[in-house]
Amino acid sequence: MAEPSRSVEVELKFDVDADTPLPDWTALPGVVGASAPEPRDLDARYLDTNDHALGRAGFALRRRTGGPDAGWHLKGPRGEDGGRVELHWPLGDHDGVPDAVAAVVAEIADAPMHPAARIRNARTAYSLLDAEGAVVAEFVDDRVVATDERRGAEQSWREWEFELGPAAPASAGERAALFDAATDAVHAAGGRNAASESKLGRALGV
Repeated sequence: MAEPSRSVEVELKFDVDADTPLPDWTALPGVVGASAPEPRDLDARYLDTNDHALGRAGFALRRRTGGPDAGWHLKGPRGEDGGRVELHWPLGDHDGVPDAVAAVVAEIADAPMHPAARIRNARTAYSLLDAEGAVVAEFVDDRVVATDERRGAEQSWREWEFELGPAAPASAGERAALFDAATDAVHAAGGRNAASESKLGRALGV
């Protein structure tokens, strides 16, 4: 299996009601329009050790199908800038953890991996574009059904994510202004700052 690709995920998360209307993005600095909605049917299965060693260290391991980044993902702890480093490998030929993934995971938790949660997500994605058509940010509207595989408990909710794109501003001040404007737009539409940092955390009640 090839070496993993590496990215840094910098995003905001919001809780919304089932009927909350989409935000108005016209006041965001640098954003002049949005792409057409792109539906994605995502199905992620999360793994951890019996004693949640990955989760306790701030990591999350999943195998996700659907969407443009289907594959194995290992997310790291959140940094001081709010970003999380994410490693990405292809799906592989079977459901088991590929050797290349297992080798990296073993450096964090050297114990067998077991199902922790399944998160199915009916996502609608929008690219927020600048005057040249480059992606300043991606906004996604998620309708989630999550199962805690160990307790058998299922719950559902709706949430929004706002993630910086390739054409996002480079300076910390400009990024902060963009995030502030996005938060204002979400609050104006009726959204709330997320009560949980991640879908996995919410699914597991941590």
